[in-house]
Amino acid sequence: MKNSSKDISVAEVNTQKLRTQAEQILPSITTALTDLGYYELSHQRISQQFLTQEPFNKKIMYEGLTRAEHLKFGYVMIKWTFVHSNKNLSNLDITSASLLNHEVTVLKALSTTKHFQDSSVSIAPALLDSRTLRWQVLDSTYQLTFMVMPYYKNGSLVNYLPQHKTLSHKQKYQLILQSAYLIAHLHQHGWLHNDIKPSNILLEDFAPNHADNSKVTPRLLLTDFALAQRFDGVKSDKPAGTPAYLAPERWQGQGATVQSDIYAVGIMIFEILTGSRPFKVSGQKSNEVLHDWAIAHCQKPMPKLLEAYQQYQDIINKALAKRIEKRYKNMKEVLKDLEEIVNK
Repeated sequence: MKNSSKDISVAEVNTQKLRTQAEQILPSITTALTDLGYYELSHQRISQQFLTQEPFNKKIMYEGLTRAEHLKFGYVMIKWTFVHSNKNLSNLDITSASLLNHEVTVLKALSTTKHFQDSSVSIAPALLDSRTLRWQVLDSTYQLTFMVMPYYKNGSLVNYLPQHKTLSHKQKYQLILQSAYLIAHLHQHGWLHNDIKPSNILLEDFAPNHADNSKVTPRLLLTDFALAQRFDGVKSDKPAGTPAYLAPERWQGQGATVQSDIYAVGIMIFEILTGSRPFKVSGQKSNEVLHDWAIAHCQKPMPKLLEAYQQYQDIINKALAKRIEKRYKNMKEVLKDLEEIVNK
């Protein structure tokens, strides 16, 4: 109990520190964005990390999400990084906002639509604006890098998972099939996402089309491309991503592949059907949690679906196969099996 109380007190202290620091930096961010025409700002999320620990070269990076309005863009969501350095460094932008700048690059690459199975589809939200601002106050340098996307009032797919008991079989099927189409479109463009999960799928329009389940007009959009990689790019061998969706081979030091994206899709299908993930861990410390997730993905057997969803069991088994050679080779194979469900 002592350790538990200590952990709680440390967490509370860290939260209070972040809250205090946020109160100091948010006015600067608000002013910078307001000057660019954004108003009614509502800061939704903020986190921090130390880029350096040296007392005379201290750099702290803050990351956040802010909802706002704009006369031209309407309601928007602003994703930003803010760096404070007590030394004027010319390479500050390289160390602070590389992931965000990478995400901007991916969104620009995906901004064009392609025809796939007779459907012209948007994969990601429109990139409305992206900039890097820098200013100097005495001996301190401040840098704000941000990107702007439309705000979707329906939120992400994760908002609907608690309602899995009230969603009809057709609605769940639509969400699964539309999600699969979305990942297939992304792969057709030559990109791996590397962090597929319900919270990274936005709902443009929730109402499914009941008229014909075999012809789906996707109403979902992928977001958060910070870890996205080109097929022909260098594939990281570090297990980056969300542990609950990370394929076994990624825990074993292998690089990202189409099959690792498909594995995450399999986890998400199970989650849409049942409202929970197939694997759970109970570790408390960060190193224990990661170890437990690795064991779960690499060794634990796949839980069986309820009788009502048995038609998905073979798809789940092939998407979540521990060995890559037994897993689906591409999303077209996944789609083929999903489309056959409606005919059974």
